[in-house]
Amino acid sequence: MSLAVLRSRALTGMTALGVDVEVHLAPGLPAFNLVGLPDAEVREARDRVRAAIQNSRFDFPARRITVNLAPADLPKGAGHFDLPIALGILIASGQVPVKETDRFEFAGELSLTGELRPIRGALAISLAARKAERSLVVPTGSAAEAALCSGAEVLPADNLLAVCAHLMGHAPLAPTVAAMPERQTDYPDLSDVRGQAQAKRALEVAAAGNHSLLMSGPPGTGKSMLASRFPGLLPPMSNDEAFEAAAVQSLAGNFQPTRWAQRPYRFPHHSSSTAALVGGGSVPRPGEISLAHGGVLFLDELPEFDRRVLEALREPLETGSICISRAARQADFPARFQLIAAMNPCPCGYQGHASGKCRCTPDQVSRYRSKLSGPLLDRIDLMIDVPAVAETDLRAGPTGESSAAVRERVEAARQRQTHRQGCANAQLSNADIDSHCRLDTAASQLLAQAMARLNLSARAYHRILKVARTIADLAGQDTIASAHVAEAIQYRRGLHEA
Repeated sequence: MSLAVLRSRALTGMTALGVDVEVHLAPGLPAFNLVGLPDAEVREARDRVRAAIQNSRFDFPARRITVNLAPADLPKGAGHFDLPIALGILIASGQVPVKETDRFEFAGELSLTGELRPIRGALAISLAARKAERSLVVPTGSAAEAALCSGAEVLPADNLLAVCAHLMGHAPLAPTVAAMPERQTDYPDLSDVRGQAQAKRALEVAAAGNHSLLMSGPPGTGKSMLASRFPGLLPPMSNDEAFEAAAVQSLAGNFQPTRWAQRPYRFPHHSSSTAALVGGGSVPRPGEISLAHGGVLFLDELPEFDRRVLEALREPLETGSICISRAARQADFPARFQLIAAMNPCPCGYQGHASGKCRCTPDQVSRYRSKLSGPLLDRIDLMIDVPAVAETDLRAGPTGESSAAVRERVEAARQRQTHRQGCANAQLSNADIDSHCRLDTAASQLLAQAMARLNLSARAYHRILKVARTIADLAGQDTIASAHVAEAIQYRRGLHEA
């Protein structure tokens, strides 16, 4: 038999499309040709496969080898095609006499010794293999991740020899038993932060309604410390949320089963490019906003980011997803994250500080703040000033509430929102706002005055209503009162004046 056909998968966005790995051996001068739009990773498989076959004590055929990855118009990336290519060569050359391979799918990267290395995207490949009702053969290092897909039969293998022995019936591979990882809550505690009562209150409101937050203050006031404790205030992830977040992280190759159901916390450097933040590349890969899916994206030193990078956040903040289009392909990634950002009030950072060290001119401050466009700021729900902490608060020790106490109130508020409208307040549509954000007479008059005095946009009006709805939910009230609207306006006023 000089022809072998095996099944594998090509990663395209969040999906794994089927690929037939066809291997043909023909007489002629020895050659090894790969066709079917392989990228550099796949083309390099020729050298890895040759060495792996020889070091696994098989003979590499001195014939004309043609490997076709079908369909031909689907670009193929990643190194997990090594295993099906090597098996195809061995089966086509008669060294592994196997007739039936159609009930298996194969994905694995080979080392030069024939050992199998972990692959990225194992979760997406396992999900697709389960839908196709095929067993999936993967490296042992990726088996636990692939087995998270309920109902999938995952066969782990350490090396090429083990896969060959399984196919020939000599030593069958034992399926990995699906075991849901234990949930761990390894978050820093909010009680570590000294003082900053207003900032802690804003974090609670943001967590309760899934709102975005911008903190402004001098260096060393605890902005980064507050942001790092924000994931611990959020409700536990549901199994669907945890699975979706794990699938995105798997595509990037950094999924860790020990962090199952932990809210992601991403904090890219301000020198990050647009592609790094929103995703991209010739083979589209998820960016930081997708890796933060279901969790928190913290942007420190916000005005230091390139303006074009920040403008790319506008659509994902509204839609919760990102579509990356290239000439040859298109990929959609989820991006429902909570944006927490921090900035200094001026270029030197000390405007309004009690030390009086700031020497920035009004023009310098204006240019610094103008790096953040109006449309972007309009999409941020809350802004607070984070002042310097008083010495008495620093010496007093931890006196505030723990993250667990705040999270209990946040969970209660989220449950009210889910029962009432099926989503967090930040995701309310305009029609839902009319139905669920009812104001009493005093609150309505107060909001009308704020709209006139602050010259707010329609988007700002709706966001004030959403934040006020969240504050009312934290207070356990069905109707939004003037006190709730006043607090929401105060957060929005700081944003408007910045």
